[in-house]
Amino acid sequence: MQLNSKRWTVSDQYLSIQDLCWEKGWTDGLPVVPPTESSVLDMLSAMPGDHSVPLGRIEPSNSLVTLEKLAVNAVMAGCLPEYFPVVVASMKAALDQDFNLGGHAATTGGAAQVIIVNGTIAGRLGISGDAGCFGPGYRANATIGRALRLAVRNIGDLIPGVMDKATQSTPGRYSFCFAENEEQSPWEPHHVTLGFPEQASVVTLAGVRGVHNTIFTSGSGIKWEPGLEVLHGFVSNMKAGGISNYYQTGSGAQLIIVLCPEHAVEVSNAGFTKQDIQEYIFKEARMPISELVGNTHYGNHNWPDWVDEDDPDYLLPIVRSQEDIAVLVAGGEGRHSSWMAGWGVTRMKSEEITGI
Repeated sequence: MQLNSKRWTVSDQYLSIQDLCWEKGWTDGLPVVPPTESSVLDMLSAMPGDHSVPLGRIEPSNSLVTLEKLAVNAVMAGCLPEYFPVVVASMKAALDQDFNLGGHAATTGGAAQVIIVNGTIAGRLGISGDAGCFGPGYRANATIGRALRLAVRNIGDLIPGVMDKATQSTPGRYSFCFAENEEQSPWEPHHVTLGFPEQASVVTLAGVRGVHNTIFTSGSGIKWEPGLEVLHGFVSNMKAGGISNYYQTGSGAQLIIVLCPEHAVEVSNAGFTKQDIQEYIFKEARMPISELVGNTHYGNHNWPDWVDEDDPDYLLPIVRSQEDIAVLVAGGEGRHSSWMAGWGVTRMKSEEITGI
């Protein structure tokens, strides 16, 4: 197999390699694995086919993304070759026009790209959906997420302060990848909800502004019935000033609910399906127009025609429809759940993982 990438000659000293990558702008600031010819060929061996055929063009550089270019970044990120099909599927999702990668990877809001993995491949590769799955400690999670981010940086030219205009950015731009905790979920997996076969392995890619942790410790139903207490807590957390989703319902802003296993069981035992959760959040997570007009993100608002801006008591939902809410289960023990506010001009995209 012949590689088309440009060659660089450098001392085999560790620091010399890192210095070259830093000087060329190829690294996110952390050390990288040297992308030698042999290591890139090993990575490509995990995917059949012509490695020079473009997957598409990435914005804002408008550069062609090939398997070879992606493999170089996967090596640098520390991926094992068996992780590469997940990286490829993630990039295919990122290149979908509706995902609008160039928009939310360049925005001042500093949105992160989060990879959510479903199916048997998660267990085989050790992609965790258990305790601490959003954070460090899992090689697959860390390196798969980082591979996508390095590719966005190196192929898309999204360099902080240049085309990446994030005011403060987010640690999620180093790496953000986790699996759904299907074993402890009382509902069907996310990819089945989307219509994929149960035996399929799938990545879902989302552009998110951040992770809002919510804690409901009692489960006692002192004020609300168990299960309903959790959903009410989510809604309370969502009804606040500065949450940009309320201003971008017209452009299709979405959100993700991630229930820990304990909360998921409580909500399920209360009789809620995933569709019931979507409906509840859509009906209850609303703010009056009087608190939105003239505040925070109003200058850049995009509302559908059915929003009555002249009625101060009009209750605007946090998303355009209940289908814009994804419901997942992830995490380990402990009564912490979270929700992720989607960036305003992007749509979650799912891609079946092939070549496995």
